[in-house]
Amino acid sequence: MEVIFRSISILFIIISIFSGTQSDAEDWPHWRGPFLNGSCNEKNLPVKWSLSENTAWVAELPGPGSATPIIIDGKVFISSMDKNSNALFGFCFDAGSGKELWRKKLGESNRNVPRNNLATPSAVAGGGHVYFIFGSGDFAGLDYEGNLLFSRNLEEEYGNISQKFGYSSSPLLHENRLYILVQRRHTAYRAPRDTGLDSFILALNAGTGENIWKQPRETKAKDETLDSYSSPILYQNSERSELLVVGASCVTSNDLNTGAELWRYEYPEQREGMDRNISSPVTGEGLIFAVPPRGDLGLLAIKSDGRGVLSKDNIAWMFNGPSPDCSTPLYYKGNIYILADRTDGILTCLDAKTGRQKWQGKLGGSSPWWASVTAGDDKLYCISEAAEVVVLAANDEEFKILSRIEMEDKPVQASIAIADGCLFIHTANKLYCIGNQ
Repeated sequence: MEVIFRSISILFIIISIFSGTQSDAEDWPHWRGPFLNGSCNEKNLPVKWSLSENTAWVAELPGPGSATPIIIDGKVFISSMDKNSNALFGFCFDAGSGKELWRKKLGESNRNVPRNNLATPSAVAGGGHVYFIFGSGDFAGLDYEGNLLFSRNLEEEYGNISQKFGYSSSPLLHENRLYILVQRRHTAYRAPRDTGLDSFILALNAGTGENIWKQPRETKAKDETLDSYSSPILYQNSERSELLVVGASCVTSNDLNTGAELWRYEYPEQREGMDRNISSPVTGEGLIFAVPPRGDLGLLAIKSDGRGVLSKDNIAWMFNGPSPDCSTPLYYKGNIYILADRTDGILTCLDAKTGRQKWQGKLGGSSPWWASVTAGDDKLYCISEAAEVVVLAANDEEFKILSRIEMEDKPVQASIAIADGCLFIHTANKLYCIGNQ
């Protein structure tokens, strides 16, 4: 009986491990990775490479895109525009060889947006399905073989979703539901100049694409402050699961089942009507980290047990140093890393529990560092708009640059993805797989 009990216990542990809500660490199913915080558990990741050395393969894309690669079950999913037409494509590549398995035209648009493109939102994948969304409002679900499950166009249903710099929010997939954020001003920035527009969160059935609920996201914000380019993030604690959203001068939490708002924290507008938000929230150590708009107000660490309208009493700590305009903070091994992404790229390492600064340094270069930092194998990976990668040591002691690599194909705005012992880097018109060889 004891042997049987032990066997059942071991089996229960194995099932518990593999039935979690996140994918295995070797996959990168969401733009912020398997843990939704920019990190992974991969080992033996490269420190140095060139366009020939340690480059496993390179795939040409038909045009620009800023989406982070999604890697799952040996496949790489990426979206791209076509520079010779108005087509918007979803691609699938073999992760081992780089062979193109399929491409699907999922929409088209002739819209131009400054310093951005219509293939900026990243895909999300899981359960044998992948989902693509574009700045045109085109949204589609496919299986891993490229068969279409459904397609919709959010603009046709809900009016112009384009913000000043183009719609950029990536969807979230959790327990067969998709969550999509549309946070925008009431009158569209560009044609068609739709009026009376609302901001909202959608929960969809991941198999059919049909609405489960549509929750208004009402705030006191005005004009450009209503524009949010951030993505919704899942937060799970011992009590409940929540959907976290940053934008329009506040951080909010919503119930996954009903969409009802659980709490909000409002921060003051610094420039009335001009505080648009780009960075997404991140969680760690029982805290929720959010960057207020434009990188001027540092970082907030919000306690996770709030209800209703939160006050300063719900703030565990604040960082008042250099902070991002675009990039999302990274949580990795008890630390929170913040990249002030304008020229020079100031990177700061803070203790996630207390906010104590451990180190700070400059990445340098002549270009902004819009992409978010990713981490694995005790290394930090940063890439600039000018296609320069900087690899740093992820440690508590010092700011230490390990290498610099020129990827050449610029501009770059996509974050580096990590899976199967490799780095997947989306440059302006190419997709690279980098690994120790």
